[in-house]
Amino acid sequence: MEALLKWAAELGVSDSPSPSPPSSSSPSSCLGRSLVVADFPDAGGRGLAAARDLRRSELVLRAPRAALLTSDRVTADDPRIAACVSAHRPRLSSVQILIVCLLAEVGKGRNSVWYPYLSQLPSYYTILATFNDFEVEALQVDDAIWVAQKAKSAIKSDWEDAMPLMKELEFKPKLLMFKSWLWAFATVSSRTLHIAWDEAGCLCPVGDLFNYAAPDDDTLLEEEDTAELTNCQQKNEMTNSSERLTDGGYEDSNAYCLYARKNYKKGEQVLLGYGTYSNLELLEHYGFLLGKNPNEKTFIELDLDICSVGTWPKDLMYIHPNGHPSFALLCALRLWSTPTNRRKAVSHQIYSGSMLSTENEMGIMKWLISKCEGTLQQLPTTVEFDESLLVFLRTIQNSSNCRDVKRSGFEQEFAVFLRFHRVELDCSGYNQLPVRLLRSLERWELAVQWRCNYKKTLKKCISYCESLVHELPLQLNQQ
Repeated sequence: MEALLKWAAELGVSDSPSPSPPSSSSPSSCLGRSLVVADFPDAGGRGLAAARDLRRSELVLRAPRAALLTSDRVTADDPRIAACVSAHRPRLSSVQILIVCLLAEVGKGRNSVWYPYLSQLPSYYTILATFNDFEVEALQVDDAIWVAQKAKSAIKSDWEDAMPLMKELEFKPKLLMFKSWLWAFATVSSRTLHIAWDEAGCLCPVGDLFNYAAPDDDTLLEEEDTAELTNCQQKNEMTNSSERLTDGGYEDSNAYCLYARKNYKKGEQVLLGYGTYSNLELLEHYGFLLGKNPNEKTFIELDLDICSVGTWPKDLMYIHPNGHPSFALLCALRLWSTPTNRRKAVSHQIYSGSMLSTENEMGIMKWLISKCEGTLQQLPTTVEFDESLLVFLRTIQNSSNCRDVKRSGFEQEFAVFLRFHRVELDCSGYNQLPVRLLRSLERWELAVQWRCNYKKTLKKCISYCESLVHELPLQLNQQ
């Protein structure tokens, strides 16, 4: 890390609020003025902490264009790579080209100008595409399983399409393997920052040490019992759902600039907002999820006539983390439960977010209760089982005592896990699990954590709907 920070400083990366004077000598580290590298074991692992009190919107890191790893930078430095990439560019995406450039630099080893940065990159990732069949099935929910399978299939197709270019560049056999391509894809997916001149983005040394914070996590659904979103807020879901909130960008100063997203005290972890992602999207693109994600979306299976009854996109019909149905889902169900010959007459009332009648609303809530209960019953395990399994998985990753496995009650699940990996271990071997099994345990834990959160949201929806079914008649009687 010390070598990386010194190398980055030589390239002009700095956490100083103002650029260093041209006459000053090269600093030994690019950090220390606003940020320091620190470990946060319960909040993302290695990250960046405030070296002093920071104010919201204060510049905390600046990386000049010369310090950004992009496909045009790699090709500009290596005419051979440039010529080969140019010949294949029309049929390859910008992401494929950046991945090839990244692997080309990895293949140079210490001869690469990017070696201090490349040597600090993770040796493995936990994005969905890295999940094996056992870990994918552990997600349990069909939609999540489909997303994982689709992601790996798309990456494999890109790898096959880029193979002629990599062979032309005479990559070593190891770099031609799908495993290497998947690693490079995960690096690009989880670590790139947006730039205007390349859709693939850029890799920003030191800048990619920031851990993630969800946008609006201080205001949107901060507490689980937050009141239901107002009609105005709910409508904004449909108009602004595609926006991505960020904490920095490439500026006219020819540098990528990153800013404090809020006020930080010295020693606090400084976080970066990548965008508004659900937990499944975070798992797909970045390889982690949040225990409390204000942008989480829980989907339930909807009949075609519900999805087509209005003009709401299907991806807006979901359940909030607090169990409340989204504005679009609520509107669609209100319209769907209205007789066909009356839908046109009441559509304006529904689009305004108003309740049609007590009977209509109670019918919707009862339908949601039934749907959520049915979904939970179809899943192989309960929330309680998943929570206990999570404790077991964390214990087995951190323990060297075989008795912990025997006392856990999850011997059968662990045996299935070992059989999948074709591994046989006795008690004395539990403290020496191979690295590949430890990594699989980490991904298994993520899958269980995701499905557990999914089920908890359905249970919250059931409780919320049951309370309304109880309260609505009382409100009617009072009126």
